Amino acid sequence: MNRQMKRMQRRQGAIERAQAATTTRRAAAQEKRKKTSARQFLREVRQELKKVNWPTRQELVAYTLVVLVSVTVLTSFVFGLDFVFSKAILKIFGNG
Repeated sequence: MNRQMKRMQRRQGAIERAQAATTTRRAAAQEKRKKTSARQFLREVRQELKKVNWPTRQELVAYTLVVLVSVTVLTSFVFGLDFVFSKAILKIFGNG
């Protein structure tokens, strides 16, 4: 087999691989574009929600209290800083 034939076979193989890759990309793109119905979507949502590890009532109350206390403390802290800085700025620059 001469060089020309070998080159032609290599090119042909490269073309076939490129065509195969394009075909698989097209198939993947079509699969992504595939629409699901509202009924199918809701069915899948229900299945996923069944897998969720929901907290018990006691855990829920405890977590809620932690959040409320944290928000209250941080809000008070920010209010205190704002009050102190506003007083300091008024003292430095005067009342007007």
